[in-house]
Amino acid sequence: MNLLTKTNGILARIGSVVQSPVLLAIRLYWGWQFFVDGSGKFEHLDNVTKYFASLNIPMPRLNVMMAAGTQMACGLLLAAGLLSRFASIPLIGVMCVAYLTAESDSLHTIFSDPDKFVTRDPFLFLYAAVLVFVFGPGKLSLDALIFKAKKD
Repeated sequence: MNLLTKTNGILARIGSVVQSPVLLAIRLYWGWQFFVDGSGKFEHLDNVTKYFASLNIPMPRLNVMMAAGTQMACGLLLAAGLLSRFASIPLIGVMCVAYLTAESDSLHTIFSDPDKFVTRDPFLFLYAAVLVFVFGPGKLSLDALIFKAKKD
């Protein structure tokens, strides 16, 4: 076994060991941030409704309440690691709508000026939700307990 193969094996084992704690940190931090952001929309419902209206979003008050409720409920599910992949789908949807409406300029420059895209508020929210969807919540989650019990 050459040095490169041996080093790759060591790095893969280290990655496996830290995968679940990293996914836990992502879920806890970003799940809570989704919840806080959704709560803020409810706290400032009139102002956010006016903002949504300025973006020509139909039924702005209803859409604010739906987005806020989704962020709060799914954010808590994400943080707990409960139905994580299911919860990440509506969160991804909310962030895609944010890019299509409030951040459409940065969306249109995703390839010509990627810095403009990745520095906008929805990016890290979207990124965290996509990570959980793709990699799952990790072993340190309620999903791991529930779905492991279902396998046995």
